[in-house]
Amino acid sequence: MTNPRIARDTPQQEQEQRPATRLKNALRADLLARRKALDTKGKAVSDELIGRRLLEWCAAHAIASLGVYHPIRNEPDLLVAYNALSSLGVHLSLPVVVGKDAALEFRRWRPGDALVKDALGVMVPPPDAPVVQPQALLVPCVGYSASGLRLGYGGGFYDRTLGGAIRPLAVGVCYAFGLTEFDGEAHDAPLDLVLTDEV
Repeated sequence: MTNPRIARDTPQQEQEQRPATRLKNALRADLLARRKALDTKGKAVSDELIGRRLLEWCAAHAIASLGVYHPIRNEPDLLVAYNALSSLGVHLSLPVVVGKDAALEFRRWRPGDALVKDALGVMVPPPDAPVVQPQALLVPCVGYSASGLRLGYGGGFYDRTLGGAIRPLAVGVCYAFGLTEFDGEAHDAPLDLVLTDEV
């Protein structure tokens, strides 16, 4: 799997950053390092637990259409859950970056469908895949706050997506050690729920 740089993942010059931005960058770097250091067996156990929680949540909320993600940079890998959801008839889709300052586009996808590499090195459905508006989105998090704010890679793609005219349910996905505290900013879109591996 590739390890692409995500837009705005590289910190701005320190003198240009506000204190809130400096704190987020420091938290992001620490949490990404912790995620990178996860041991393979422990990560697999955590991913399986998050996947089971996802299946339970989808069943409890009658989710028929779900925007998922293809894991990068040691994010929780939920492919087993995606397979189960697809077999139950849940329509899945994957996010595609269509512009630096644009919201994400979601294209229909089923496990096993061919994917292509985008400009950032992320595997996405091809351009001819149908564009859909999911009922709910899985939003991978580097970290999250107790109030449901997400710490991502800094590009703002999910914030713009959740700030659109039609807002899907937003379900964060994060390892439990990602729980942290930081001040929200005007553009931050809160999550409806965060699924973790906390026992």
